[in-house]
Amino acid sequence: MVEELVAAGVTLVSAGAVYVMAAARVVKQYERGVVFRLGRLRDDVRGPGFTMIVPGIDKLRKVNMQIVTMPVPAQEGITRDNVTVRVDAVVYFKVTAPAEAVVRVEDYRFAVSQMAQTSLRSIIGKSDLDDLLSDREKLNQGLELMIDSPAVEWGVTIDRVEIKDVSLPETMKRSMARQAEADRERRARVINADAELQASKKLAEAAKEMSEQPAALQLRLLQTVVAVAAEKNSTLVLPFPVELLRFLEKTQQGYPAASQGRAVAQQPVQEQLSPAEPRPDPDPEGSISRQD
Repeated sequence: MVEELVAAGVTLVSAGAVYVMAAARVVKQYERGVVFRLGRLRDDVRGPGFTMIVPGIDKLRKVNMQIVTMPVPAQEGITRDNVTVRVDAVVYFKVTAPAEAVVRVEDYRFAVSQMAQTSLRSIIGKSDLDDLLSDREKLNQGLELMIDSPAVEWGVTIDRVEIKDVSLPETMKRSMARQAEADRERRARVINADAELQASKKLAEAAKEMSEQPAALQLRLLQTVVAVAAEKNSTLVLPFPVELLRFLEKTQQGYPAASQGRAVAQQPVQEQLSPAEPRPDPDPEGSISRQD
């Protein structure tokens, strides 16, 4: 009799141990447990720690609550200004309602991935090339809204979306490089022209000041000679007076007027001579005499 009781106790203990092992579940800190009893969703979501279910009747499904980083494959499309580009992105999302993520969609990861690819192609078609290259913050916000709208019903929240890279055709890269080079050259020419204008104004002011004080020009000339001599080269600088240049200029301007007056003075004398008479030769003193 005692042996039978001992055997029954051992059997009960073994059955209890097997039941506990079959019913025991451990939910990690970053997970939540969704329980289905006979295929029906239970209202209570199991938190982290040790929990028990009814073996054979309940089914526990664990849902990861961490932020998931999902790369979006590169999508090729045509922008609004008819440029073919390839754009890839990355999506950061997390599950906020475990029961909704399990019940409403078969695989929420796959659903978010497909929605991200579709939204990325839509964003490419609605944007210009300059927006894709420079105004990515605005595009990221628009892409996040497009993905987050249907994902809310799945119990998923989109944390952020980032466009990683924009691949352009080689011909477009060369065209953009030529455009940038031409723009830099244009700005360099404008800067040089502005510098020349400012320099000319300063030189005009300096010339005006030097014209009032002729000695200032001589001092400036001596400073130039000192600067050239300090270079230790074989260049020889000979100062040339500006007053001599002005004297030669006045002389050259007066020479044509004197020649013209002399020609006019000789013309009436030649008209008084008869055509039949020979032309007189001027005497050494400059007077004109007739032949006998």
